[in-house]
Amino acid sequence: MGTNGSTMLEPLRQGLPPIDPSAVSNAASCALPARYEAVRAARQFTLRTLGDWSLDDRFDDVALIVSELVTNALRHGLPADTPRDETSPVRLHLMRWTSRLICAVRDPSPESPIAGDDVQLSDFSAESGRGLFLVESFADSWGWHPLSGALGGKVVWALFRLAPEES
Repeated sequence: MGTNGSTMLEPLRQGLPPIDPSAVSNAASCALPARYEAVRAARQFTLRTLGDWSLDDRFDDVALIVSELVTNALRHGLPADTPRDETSPVRLHLMRWTSRLICAVRDPSPESPIAGDDVQLSDFSAESGRGLFLVESFADSWGWHPLSGALGGKVVWALFRLAPEES
């Protein structure tokens, strides 16, 4: 994950049960291009990574969340004039602790992923706008935090609790 890992983890520790950053047993990340095909690449990266970590049975739920978070980052987190054939600062991070798995997507926009101050889960019958509803439904918890410094933008994360036999 490189040197940005500890910087990115700081906001994730806020508002979560205590997580010791030195106890991260596995971490992986990948840069994603500014194209919607990146959602497929993110799912493939997630499949390989969870397989390496012997968490294959969590793939369906985790891949759904990864797809939603990456789609939101590409749709709402990039400036409108971002060339779609260029690598973007959108990045997927997967981090595993003994009893937790976190999926986090970083994008360059400091704007909240939610409309207003509260989670406004849109009309479930609408054709779009259900991404955060799905994240809320399938993850054990989720949130977002603006990033400062060299990274800038924000990180949106989802946490999955792992059963003892998964650790």
